Amino acid sequence: RFLRTAIKVVLWALSIVIIAGVLGIPTGSLVAVVSVAGLALSLAVQNIMSNLFSGITLLITKPFAAGDFVEVAGKTGTIKSVGLFYTEMDTLDNIAVSIPNGDVTASTINNYSHEPLRRVDQYFCASYEEDTEKVKAAILEAIGEDEKILQDPAPFVRLFSYEGSVVKYVSRVWCKNADYWDVYFDLNENVRECFAKNGVAMSYEHVNVHMIEK
Repeated sequence: RFLRTAIKVVLWALSIVIIAGVLGIPTGSLVAVVSVAGLALSLAVQNIMSNLFSGITLLITKPFAAGDFVEVAGKTGTIKSVGLFYTEMDTLDNIAVSIPNGDVTASTINNYSHEPLRRVDQYFCASYEEDTEKVKAAILEAIGEDEKILQDPAPFVRLFSYEGSVVKYVSRVWCKNADYWDVYFDLNENVRECFAKNGVAMSYEHVNVHMIEK
């Protein structure tokens, strides 16, 4: 509607200039007025045209499609549609968001639905007193209890780093894209249970204070 109105205004202005020229009326001032009006109009529709061409770019390049779970322009959610001016998505808390296409093409697009498999990275902390192999075995046991975790690529569990008061371990497992969040939360629960079953003490960042008597 906005574009139709703008085109009508431009056509009327050109018609007036042409008719004035035919009738012998000086058109210098009219052309100047039309030029200023055209400049103002171009500035007014600059963002609109930017979103329009960005929308065309998205439709041609197809970095995502309807139904994809993406992170773009600071928003995360499921794409509903890609229009000429706006990209519409539903966030995780079911809020409908319309993002200008210019912001979409100007930002980094993370498409979490593009590949059939995803890797789940998680970190678990244990006490310095715990045996490394014992902790790793408990985590691998928890991984083995989840049928949604793929065995190819093979699960990866290693000691990741030495923190101030804990030893941090990393697990990296693969699953189908649709199972990502189920695997993430189930593995958290399974590791806690397997730590308790195998006598592994889960730890957390803390400060030990030693009192010295003189």
